[in-house]
Amino acid sequence: LETEIDILAECCTEKICNFGGDMSLIYERIMKAVRAAAICNLDEQAKPSCILWPDSDQQWEPAMNRLLIEMPEMYCLGNYNPDHRTGPAIWLRCVLAGKVANAEIPADMVPIFYLPGVSRQDLRAVDSCPDHLKPLAELQYSGVFWSQISSRDWTILAFLKSNQGGLGLDVTQDNSSRNSMQLSLNCLLDEDVDSLRGKRLDRDFFNALLTGGDPSRDILLWLDQGDDFRRNRDENAWIAFIEEIKSKLAFDPANDGRLTGAELLAGGQGSWTAVWKRYCEAPKRYPNIPSLIRQCNPPKENLFSNAESHGNWPQWNEEQEKSLKLRLKEMENVAPHIARKKLLEYEEQHNSRRSLVWAALGESPLACAMEGLAVLADVVGQPLTVGTIGELAAMYTTSGWKADNSVVQALACVSRQDDCEAVSSAIRAIYKPWIEDGARYLQNLIKNEGYPNNSNSSSCPASKQAGEVYFFIDGLRFDVARRLAERLRTIGIKVEETPTWTAVPTVTATGKPAVAPVAHLISGQEANMDFEPCVAETGKSLKGGYQLKKLLVAEGWQVVTTLKDADPAAPLWYEGGNIDKAGHNQGCKLARHLDALLDEITDQIEQLLAKGFSTMHIVTDHGWLLMPGGLPNSELPACLTETKWGRCAILKPGAVTDEHHFPWYWNQLKEFALADGVSCYRAGMDYAHGGISLQECLTLPLTVLATHEPGIGASLRITDVVWRGLRCKVAVEGEQGDFSLDLRLQAANPNTSIVMGVKPFRENGTSSVVVENEDMEGQKAIAVVLDAEGNLVAQYSTVVSEETT
Repeated sequence: LETEIDILAECCTEKICNFGGDMSLIYERIMKAVRAAAICNLDEQAKPSCILWPDSDQQWEPAMNRLLIEMPEMYCLGNYNPDHRTGPAIWLRCVLAGKVANAEIPADMVPIFYLPGVSRQDLRAVDSCPDHLKPLAELQYSGVFWSQISSRDWTILAFLKSNQGGLGLDVTQDNSSRNSMQLSLNCLLDEDVDSLRGKRLDRDFFNALLTGGDPSRDILLWLDQGDDFRRNRDENAWIAFIEEIKSKLAFDPANDGRLTGAELLAGGQGSWTAVWKRYCEAPKRYPNIPSLIRQCNPPKENLFSNAESHGNWPQWNEEQEKSLKLRLKEMENVAPHIARKKLLEYEEQHNSRRSLVWAALGESPLACAMEGLAVLADVVGQPLTVGTIGELAAMYTTSGWKADNSVVQALACVSRQDDCEAVSSAIRAIYKPWIEDGARYLQNLIKNEGYPNNSNSSSCPASKQAGEVYFFIDGLRFDVARRLAERLRTIGIKVEETPTWTAVPTVTATGKPAVAPVAHLISGQEANMDFEPCVAETGKSLKGGYQLKKLLVAEGWQVVTTLKDADPAAPLWYEGGNIDKAGHNQGCKLARHLDALLDEITDQIEQLLAKGFSTMHIVTDHGWLLMPGGLPNSELPACLTETKWGRCAILKPGAVTDEHHFPWYWNQLKEFALADGVSCYRAGMDYAHGGISLQECLTLPLTVLATHEPGIGASLRITDVVWRGLRCKVAVEGEQGDFSLDLRLQAANPNTSIVMGVKPFRENGTSSVVVENEDMEGQKAIAVVLDAEGNLVAQYSTVVSEETT
C-alpha cells in the first residue's frame, strides 16, 4: 500500500509539473519549459512578475502563431497589434499592470513576454539599453529569464540538444542542419519527442519534415509539374525541397533544370535508380515525364542494344516497335512453318519490353501482342487434322482453344490502324491455314460419321427447382467461356465445365431453343429462312422470342429482363451478355471490348448468387470465327438459294451445287448448305458463324454453384472480438467450413503467432485463443481466420487485453 501511495504521489507531482497533462509533442515541451522558469520556492523569494523570453536571432518567431494560441498568458514585443497580442515595450508594461482592455492574463499564470531581436545582454546593460527597450529593463529584476543554466538564451538547437532543461536529442550542428532546422520549425513542433529519441536529427531529417519525407515522389512531381510545383509550395518548403534533393540525389533543381533531371532519371544510375523504380510503380501519375525525356539525348553508343541498357528511354522503345511492326507486316506471304519460327524469335527478342514502363503506358502494343502471337505460334504447331471426332474434341479442349484465345488477346493489345495491320498479318500467316485445315477435316469426319449432336429426339424436361437459373449468353465461344470460368474461380465461385456440341446450323435461331429448359416442347417442321423451329403443339414459330417466353412461363420458369425482378423462390431463365451482337457490330474490335463484356456477365452472376440462387447453368447457342482481314469468300449464286447467311444457306428445291449438305437439328429430314472450310457466302466478314468448325460447334456450358473455393474469396467475416484477460474470443459469420483462429503480429506470417495454439471454430461460429506472453498486454495484434490449407480468409486488428473490440 505504501508503494502504491508513493507512486500515486509521484504521478500527481508529474501532472502538476506538466501543467495538466502529459507533454509528448515538442510544442508542449516548449510550453512546459518556458512556464517552468517561473517555478520558485515562495518561502524564499517573491513570485516573478513575468517571464522574459529573449531571442536575439528571432529563431523562435515562426512558432509564435502556434504558441500564442496555446498560451493565453504570452505577449510579444513588436509593432502595435493588440489583436495578435503584440505591441511595443511600453504597451507590454501596461499589459503587465492590467491597464490594457481585453488583455487579461489568467490569474493562475505568470505572463510571458517574447522578445524577438532582443538578447539577455541588451536588457542587462541598462546604460546602453536602446530607448525602445528601456521600459522592459526593470523586469529583469522583478521577473525571470527563460534561459539555459549557463544563462545563455535558448536557441532551437540548444533546446533540442541540451540534457539540462532541453530535450536531450541527437542533433547535428553543421550550418546546413541549423538552416533546415529553422525552416522546418513549424513542422517540428508537432513531432513526438519519444519517437525522436535514438534518431540522428540532421538536415535530411528536417528537410523531410517540410517536404513529407519522400524525395523520390517530390522530384517526380517537380519533373512532371515544373513551375506549378514551385508555385504550390511556400518559400520554406521550396528551399527544403532543393536542399533535400541536393543531399539525396546530388542534383540541384533550381540551377540544373528539369531537362537535366529528366536525363538523370532516364539514366537510372546511382541514387536515381530508386527514383526510376518509383516512377515505374505509377507512371500515369506523371503524364508529362515521357515527353520531357524525349527532349533529352539518349546515349549514342549502342543506342538500340537491349532493354537493360536503354529500356528507360522512350526513343529506344519506339524504334523497337517500328522494327517489329515492319517484320510482322512482312509475314502474311511467308510459309506457316517459317512464320511460326519467326514469331517465336520475335517473342524472345521483345518479351522483356513488356516489363518496361512503356508497356504500362500503352506505348508497346506490339510487344504486348507478341505474347499472344507466341502462344498462337506454339499451339498451331499441332494441327487439328488427326483422329476421330472425339479425339479431335479432346485435342481442342486440352490445348486447341488456346489458339483462338491468343488471337483475341493479341488483337486486344492494338488499336492504331497500322499496328492492327501488323498483328493481322501475323495472325493470317499461321492461324488462317490452321483453322481452315481443321474445319475441312472436321466437316469430312461429320459427312462420314454424322454430327455428334444433331437431333433433339432425346430431349427431356430439364430439372426445375427453386433457386435454379438458366443464364443464356449469345455467342459464348469455348475460349471465352474458359476465361469467364477463371474469373469466377478467382473471386471464389465454384464452376464446373462440360464441353458440348451445339445444334447446327450454328445460329441463334437454332441453337438458343436447343439449350432452353423447354426444348422438349419444341420441334422443326419446314426449314425456314430464319432456321427457326416452332412450338411442337401449336406449330407457332419461335421467331421474335414471344413463343419461347410463353413456353417458359407455362412450364413454371420466371423470365425477367432486369435482375431486380428475379426471385429465387422460382426457377429463372435469364439472358445477358450478348457477345454475338458485339461481334457482328464490331468485328475484330470485339477483342478490345471482350473484357468489359465479361465484367458485366460476372457482375450479373454475382448479383444472382447474392439474391439466393443456388445453381446456375450458363448456356450458349454457338461459337464463332474471327479472322482479321476477313474470312475467305465462297461464291453461291443468289438464284440458287431461298436464304443465305454468312456461313449457311437454304437451297431452292432442285438447285444443284457442290456445297456440303447437313441435316437440321430440329428436323433431320430437312437439310441446309454449309460453306466449305471457314469460308463465307459474303465477302469481307471478320466475324461469322453458322458453319461447322470446332470454334463454332464445340461450346463450354458452365455450372455455377453458390459455394466458394477454399481460401479464395470466402464469404466469411469476423463480427466480434472480445478480450477476457489474455483470452481472445472471436465470432464469425458466413460460409461454413473447416476454419481456425490464430493471433499474429503480422497477418500473413505464421511465425509471428503469439498464442499457445491455433484453435478451430465451433459450429456456432466462435473460437478462442490465449496469448502466451503476459508482456504482450496492450500490444497491437491481428486476429486471423485460416482455412483447412492454412490460407488466410479474414482478419481483424485488435489490442491484446482490451475489454472489448
